[in-house]
Amino acid sequence: MSLEHSTQSELGSSAPSFSLPGVDGSTYSLETFKNSKALLVVFMCNHCPYVIAVHERLNRIAEDYASKGVAVIGINSNDPNYKDADSFENMKRTAKEWALSFPYVFDESQSVAHAYDAVCTPDPYLYENVNGNFVLRYRGRIDDSWKDESKVKEQSLRHAIEGVLVGMAPRSNQIPSMGCSIKWKELTAQKLAEKAKAAVQAEVDVAKSGNDQ
Repeated sequence: MSLEHSTQSELGSSAPSFSLPGVDGSTYSLETFKNSKALLVVFMCNHCPYVIAVHERLNRIAEDYASKGVAVIGINSNDPNYKDADSFENMKRTAKEWALSFPYVFDESQSVAHAYDAVCTPDPYLYENVNGNFVLRYRGRIDDSWKDESKVKEQSLRHAIEGVLVGMAPRSNQIPSMGCSIKWKELTAQKLAEKAKAAVQAEVDVAKSGNDQ
């Protein structure tokens, strides 16, 4: 597991467009949320311990703010060839197991993750709907204790949502999120190359051992 921290995106920038399939059979895009006051985009996955630890918190955020016009969408951009647990079929199972209260979509090409410059899971982005344009107001951690919710003292993401709803300017000192690295296709290729190299070396070692006897 490679630990990464989210980077700071330019506040005020527009959300890149997307059109992605959800585990519920629907296709989701920014247009889907055109009537929402705000949109929380969270890059996440099925297997990462950091996501597993906070998925209930994300569910509650989605449920608590739905009536206030805040929409949430989870995007899995991990290459399932690197980790089968992150396949689309396993996404469907995970969504049911976690009783996700928001759409969960698959970015198979990873183009959306690249467009957003996503780094880790979870990696939350909060956008305000300004006359139909989703404008970035927050990119950072959910709270200050990902591992143990009972120790949370700073509800960073909730504070950001509340600020957007009342028109407050976003904080400039936003603390990054942290989690597992997104499993890029390049990592899969590297992993397979290393596995092939190890297999070849093993064959060489076996052949050498036989010749030595």
